[in-house]
Amino acid sequence: MDTVFTKIINRELPAKIIYEDDQILAFHDNAPQAPVHFLVIPKKPIRTLNDLTEDDKAVAGHMLFTAQRLATELGCKAGFRVVMNCNELGGQTVYHIHMHVLGQRQMHWPPG
Repeated sequence: MDTVFTKIINRELPAKIIYEDDQILAFHDNAPQAPVHFLVIPKKPIRTLNDLTEDDKAVAGHMLFTAQRLATELGCKAGFRVVMNCNELGGQTVYHIHMHVLGQRQMHWPPG
C-alpha cells in the first residue's frame, strides 16, 4: 500500500512533523480547517478503521493519547475535535487510517 502518508513516513514527501516515535507520526495538515489542525497516523499501514485487528489496539490507543497530549501542548486546553473517517461514505480520501485533530475555534454539530 503506497499512499501520501507512506511517502511522508518514508520522507519521500515533506511534512511539518510535530511528533514521531517507532509506532506513529503526527504532522500539521497541509490545508488546515482550524488554527490548530494536525494528523496522527500509524506507521503500520492500516487501510481503514474496519481493518483494525485485535493486534492494533495498542497503536490505536497510542494515537488517541498522543492526539490529546499534542492538542494540549498546542494550546487547545479549552477543547478540540478528533475525527477519523472510514471508507468513501464516511469521507475517507486517503486509505491509511489517520486522525484529524482540530482546535482553537468553535466546532459545530452536525459536522456536515
